[in-house]
Amino acid sequence: MNCSTWLSLILVLVQPWPCSTSPRNSGTPNTEQPVTALRRVKRGWVWEPLYVTEEQTATEVYVGQLKSDLEKQDGNLKYILTGEGAETIFSINEYSGKIYVKQKLDREKKPFYVLRAQAISRKTQLPVEPESEFIIKVRDINDNAPQFLDGPYVVTVPEMSPADTSVIQVTATDGDDPSYGNNARLLYSLLQGQPYFSVEPKTGVIRMASGMDRETADQYFVIIQAQDMVGQAEALSATATVTIYLSDVNDNPPKFQQELYSMSISEEAPVGTTVGRVSAEDADVGENAAMNYSIEGDSLDFFDIITDNETQEGIILLKKRVDYESKRRHSIQAKVVNRHTDERFLEAEPFEDKTIVKIDVEDADEPPVFTLENYVMEIAEEAVSGSVVGMVTARDPDNDDSPVRYSIVQGMHFNRLFSIDEHNGTILTTQPLDREIASWHNITVTATETRNPEMISEATVYIQVLDVNDHAPEFPKYYETFVCENAVSGQLIQSISAVDKDDSPQGHHFHFSLAQEAASNSSFTVKDNQDNTAGIFTAKSGFSRQEEFAFFLPIIILDNGTPPLTSTNTLTVTVCDCDTEVKIVYCRYRAFMYAMGLSTEALVAVLACILILLGTNPFPR
Repeated sequence: MNCSTWLSLILVLVQPWPCSTSPRNSGTPNTEQPVTALRRVKRGWVWEPLYVTEEQTATEVYVGQLKSDLEKQDGNLKYILTGEGAETIFSINEYSGKIYVKQKLDREKKPFYVLRAQAISRKTQLPVEPESEFIIKVRDINDNAPQFLDGPYVVTVPEMSPADTSVIQVTATDGDDPSYGNNARLLYSLLQGQPYFSVEPKTGVIRMASGMDRETADQYFVIIQAQDMVGQAEALSATATVTIYLSDVNDNPPKFQQELYSMSISEEAPVGTTVGRVSAEDADVGENAAMNYSIEGDSLDFFDIITDNETQEGIILLKKRVDYESKRRHSIQAKVVNRHTDERFLEAEPFEDKTIVKIDVEDADEPPVFTLENYVMEIAEEAVSGSVVGMVTARDPDNDDSPVRYSIVQGMHFNRLFSIDEHNGTILTTQPLDREIASWHNITVTATETRNPEMISEATVYIQVLDVNDHAPEFPKYYETFVCENAVSGQLIQSISAVDKDDSPQGHHFHFSLAQEAASNSSFTVKDNQDNTAGIFTAKSGFSRQEEFAFFLPIIILDNGTPPLTSTNTLTVTVCDCDTEVKIVYCRYRAFMYAMGLSTEALVAVLACILILLGTNPFPR
């Protein structure tokens, strides 16, 4: 590889250096040169590193000199310059090899130029040196100020953050050469923002001081400066604005605006009425200012409190109706706490506050109050007209205690069964009552203030009519009883029971028997089953329809009321001619025709017609 090639590579990587430290015609060889240098016979170029400082404004500025070691100072060599900027930016003295720059250069646009040098003989016009490539480097000056390309900056950091918390890192850039001197070495400082913020000089990291309170100031404008030349006197600088917002943390407890609230509520106000509002302030914002209210005290049963989520006020509501005559003033303690807490600040102070609320009850003209909402009374049926049923009582709850007048609004029936004494509330009957017609009566009684007839209240009176044993037992229905002519003694021909319109608390119990006048000479007997039923049995064998068509048995039924009542019920037993069992339809119509005086043939014909109408074949094969 020839010397010019080595030179080009070295100039690109580091800076240009001459191929030889001394010219070929120096006379005496340098004994300190390596052996290869002593053996070199090829001539070459000799020059110093070439630099030109940017931004020079002179017409021609000397850069350096190219020189061949064959130069004899006789003017025989001609130097020629080619490559980037030759003749336009750079010029060369063809006799001396001196290079000049003809215009102002900007390193930031082009940091170096690659050129080629050639030396020729003026006599022969032939090269005496091979063409060689070299570099002219543009030397940097501090002509570029730093720039904040990302500014202005906006950042948010929580208030009360610890000291030296990193807020943001700002970075400036400088177009000068970072590898040459201090032109691009930056130094950061704060022009505005102390003592709340500081900046690391080399990194541009902004840090905050301790105890910064959003409630004192929630926005800061910090001006940061970047200087090159490490802040020396000739340094260029730039500034950027950093807007720093402090975000809220829950570091403030709620506080009531008043130590005592006074309110009032009418005693006639319904449950759910708003009594008033209490208000607490919290310097925090958003969810950190959300509050929950509660109440304490002896009147907890009468009042409740809820939070208005829009205004963060406490709304006191009536939970139970108040009474002026019972208690004219209530006192409660309202308590407010933050809905969301931050454990870091709980130890510093309690995040709650309390206040006293005095609530006066306003008097209102109230209607009379009955001692009971509903009255239940009893009276025995058949009680004479004017009998006392019971008494209702009402009073005016107001202080003036107005007299009360009583009246009956309506009853269950159109006819008035009851009356009331308008002065003392005594309820009377106007006629005897029958439990079997109605066992309960419901009436509405009103009480009206005499001084203010608009004040009226009502109460319901339920009147039960108590049973009296005034109804004797009887058959529940008409019994059709038949006995065959060929019946034998002891045959059951009928089962009977009884009903009673009266009400028996212990349950009805009936006793059945034949009347005494029929018991001694009767063809039938009655057997009491002791379960409110009885059986009618034949007392002889054989009956004759021609001799006695029907028997009339007087049955005595005894109840268990107080006093006991009895009744005599007649059971008709019709004699029927039949083979083995009683055919009810046949016997019923046979008895009817017999009673009408018809013959046996007529009876058979009529009966056949009836059976045909009923869909029954009277003459089966």
